[in-house]
Amino acid sequence: MAVENKPLMPKATAVWLVDNTGLSFEQIADFCGLHPLEVKGIADEDVAKGIKGQDPVATGQLTREQIAEAEQNPAKRLKMAAPKHKMPSVRQKRAPRYTPVSKRQDKPDAVYWIIKNHPEMADADIIKLIGTTKATIQKIRERSHWNASNIKAVDPVTLGLASQLELDLAVSRAADKVERAQKRNARKGATLKSVAETTAAPAVDADADAAELEQN
Repeated sequence: MAVENKPLMPKATAVWLVDNTGLSFEQIADFCGLHPLEVKGIADEDVAKGIKGQDPVATGQLTREQIAEAEQNPAKRLKMAAPKHKMPSVRQKRAPRYTPVSKRQDKPDAVYWIIKNHPEMADADIIKLIGTTKATIQKIRERSHWNASNIKAVDPVTLGLASQLELDLAVSRAADKVERAQKRNARKGATLKSVAETTAAPAVDADADAAELEQN
């Protein structure tokens, strides 16, 4: 199933559409991949403060005709305009997270905070978010880190090691992984139980047949 394209700068696009069109919050949210309440927050200036609007018409993502039609019909949903030029896909190599030298000493505090507050996050998730190593995480878990007596749990956002968005996304993904694993285990357990019951059934029938033979 193909994934529908969304604007490269969804909130900036939503800001422009709120300010310059008569589209409904639902129409803007659907086009930008946002929640209608986020769009309402943009309109109320509670969300996306300071974000400059991005004109989707100027960038070729929408046409004036599409907007006009959608303004007349609240049920109509906007679609990304077909690009005039097809750009070749380029696979970018992910660069390792860089942490300024001045903040590297804060990493153990951030790792300890995650371990305490989000045990659902695996070592790989922490490594990706904070930019630390598996060995360091293990030492902090075991309290065998060379500076263990001075390590305290501090939110990585407060330390400037990750943004709130990055942290929320990492926690959400970790929770999803745990939920999927629990569902797989539940299905596996149900399957094993069904197989066990099916296997045990002939034994019960055999006992009944033996009792019937004794009576005869």
